[in-house]
This record gives sequence, C-alpha cells and structure tokens, in this order.
Amino acid sequence: MYYSLFEIFSVGIGPSSSHTVGPMKAAKRFADNLQAQNLLTEVACLKTHLYGSLALTGIGHGTLNAVVYGLSGLTAEDIDPQTDYIAQIKESGKLNLGGRYMIDFSYDDDIVLEKKICLTEHSNGMMFTAYDASGKVLLEETYFSIGGGTIVRRDEISRRIDRQPYDVPYQFDTCAELMRICKQNKMTIAELVLQNEKKIWGKQFSITRQILKLAQIMQENIDLGMQHEGYLPGGLKVKRHAKEMYKRLQNRFNSNDTDSLTAIDWINIWAFAVAEENACGGRMVTAPTMGSAGLIPAVMRYMARYGKFLNDTEKKNASITFLATASAICSLYRTNASISGAEVGCQGEVGVACSMAAGGLAAAFGGNNAQIENAAEIAMEHNLGLTCDPINGLVQVPCIERNAMGAIKAVNAARLALQRTGTHIVSLDSIIKTMYETGLSLNQDYKETSLAGIAKNAMNC
Repeated sequence: MYYSLFEIFSVGIGPSSSHTVGPMKAAKRFADNLQAQNLLTEVACLKTHLYGSLALTGIGHGTLNAVVYGLSGLTAEDIDPQTDYIAQIKESGKLNLGGRYMIDFSYDDDIVLEKKICLTEHSNGMMFTAYDASGKVLLEETYFSIGGGTIVRRDEISRRIDRQPYDVPYQFDTCAELMRICKQNKMTIAELVLQNEKKIWGKQFSITRQILKLAQIMQENIDLGMQHEGYLPGGLKVKRHAKEMYKRLQNRFNSNDTDSLTAIDWINIWAFAVAEENACGGRMVTAPTMGSAGLIPAVMRYMARYGKFLNDTEKKNASITFLATASAICSLYRTNASISGAEVGCQGEVGVACSMAAGGLAAAFGGNNAQIENAAEIAMEHNLGLTCDPINGLVQVPCIERNAMGAIKAVNAARLALQRTGTHIVSLDSIIKTMYETGLSLNQDYKETSLAGIAKNAMNC
C-alpha cells in the first residue's frame, strides 16, 4: 500500500518517533476528541497508562513529556524550544487540556507506567481516561504507536491498520508490482512517487518545495550537531562527539594529513551530529524514525559532497530523487513488515533507514530501477537480526554509533549495486519478508525494552 512521502518524512520532536512523536500525536488526538464531543469543560482529571515498551523505556525516551505536550494541544511545530513546559506544569499542578481548558494535573501521579503489562495488539500501547468531578468516565481511548510516529486507535489496528488507500494513479503492495508499474509507464521510482504525491496534495501544494524543506531541516541538524558540545541528557554521561570529531578532521585537512578513506570520517561525523541532536530532543525529521534520523541526512550530505553535480539545481534535483525513491522503499517495509523497534528490533529502524538510503543514493547517482532495488536489498540483508537494546532506554548507546555504521553500509550497498547491472538472486520483497519473520522471532527483551543485550551486559560486565 502506498504511503505518502510526507507520512514517512515528517517533522517531530526527538529522541524517538515511536516513543515521543507517536504518543504526542495520540495524546493530542485524545484531547481533540474531548473537544469534538463537547466534553472538554467537564473534565476534572485525566489519567494516562503507558504499557510495554512505552512503560519500560518511556522515561529515557521522553514519552512522559511527549504525552504532556500532546494533552496540552501542542504539535512539534508549536513547541518553543526555549520554554520549559514541563517545569511549568510540575510547579503549578495544572495542565491546559487541549490548549483550551485548565485542569488539575500531577506529572508524577497522572501518568502511570504499567511495566509488567504488554497489550496484545502492540508493545507500544497507551490508554487515556478522562473523568468528571464525580469520578465518572467521560472518554477512554487506547492507542498504539506502531513506528515512524504513526498511531492507531484500538478499534483501528491490524497489521495493515485497516487504513483507506490513497486515491493515487500508481498503487503498489510489493516491489515486484512497483518495478512492473515503472516499466510499463517508462518511469523511475522517484517519478512515480512524485505523480502520486501530486494527486494526494493537489496543485496548490508545492511538492518539490516541501521535499527540499525536509532536506534542509536534515542538513541544518548536521550543522547544529557539529556546533554543540557537552553531555547528552539522561544520566549516562554520554559525551557529544560530533564537534570534537569535526575539529580533529579539519585539523587533519589543514596539515594535509588525509587519506583515501576520509569520506568515511565525514559520514561518521554527519551521522553523529544528527543522532546527538536527536538524543537531546531536538526538532527532527523522521527518517523513517527518530532513532534512525541521522542516517539519511549523512548519506545525503555524502551525495552532495561527492556526487558529480554541476550546480545547485542538480543537487536539489538529486535530493528530490533521493527522498522520493527512499519513501517508496519505506512504503514496502510499512506495508509488508514494520519500522518499529518495539516490534521487529533495530532492523526495523536503522535497517530500514539503511535500505532507504542505499536505494535513494543509487537513484540520485543515476542507477536504474533494478540497481535501486538491489541497493535497498543489499543494505537490509546485512542488517538482519539487529536488536533494539538501548542502555537505560536512552536513544544514545548503541543508537548513535548505529546511525553512523548504517550510513556507511548504505553508501557501500549503493556502490555495490551501481557496479552491477541490477541482476540479483535475492529480491527486495524476499528480504522484507525475511526481516519481518526475523523480527517476530526475536525475544521480546531484545525489542526496545532495555531488558537484555547491550542494555543489560554493558552495565553488568
């Protein structure tokens, strides 16, 4: 099923799309529903219950703050980074529900972490309940954050979310279908995506301008990350490395102490810069998740730096081709597998981002559709089984380094594919099916719970 490019790449607050962006959207939707049903002014108190992975790693992932933002009626675009909303609420004991009606609210008591309960539909579950002054339930809704910031209510959930398909000229479920449609219509994957987006958004919406805006935010995050220093929040005392790495590489340039692999050093720095900004709760673009948000920007800067583009117009066109192609690849994963670390492990986040980036880079460098598929397949093939086990539930260790390693893999996968004709034995469809089966077979402790793997052994050994 086709997913819009602007679903896949959306602006949100870090550090986690499933644990921050999704809960924020769900909480806001609940508050909006209270308003729509004329119940807002009857609310005396409100409880939020977080389940499964949201409960186990929610504090480290910023989930509690995200819920408060959403209940307050805020979106990522609304938030002023200079305002400490949480401190204000904790001090006053009041929350402006939906941004319209003030209620009593205790940050510590009115958000309940149900660490021993995992809802059957999905491990990222949350329930919102609004009560009147007599204790009567006014409205109760259960939501699930299923990856990439996408949410569904309990009555909507299934593996395909029972979503209504977009009315687009080119609908596809599998890569084989995508390849066939492109061949029949003599178009590239990016051209197909742009035609679909035009149908979704209409003539009044500048598709290319909005895509370039997303690319600009990604690149701004690289620049910000290379300026900031200090330690990441959360108690692990993880030092920010991007600025220091950048200075060291600049000094090497000044002393002519570089080698043929310096491009790898740059990619590492760029990925670190964005991932560190994300860990600090900055405004990011899901790519396709916040936990993997550093990978695609790093590969895109590699593309701009090392691609043989003659001018800025060619670079902009390459960015549009890259992101449009990457979004089509992500549609395949969202349709037939998952991009949620809590469902399939980090192969659904860094793995999918790596696959998207490899395909996007191959397209931007002039690869044909078969080479693009091959690049995306190679990238995922070598991320299979990747667990999601962040220390203390923070999107820091090993997440930041994984963004850098994933970016390097993506570049290599694209280069491998471009050195071939596009003929390959393993199809992207088969690797997506393998990834999903592998993810489902992973022990639950290795799926964003911080109960096993690196999260356990790094602290105990």
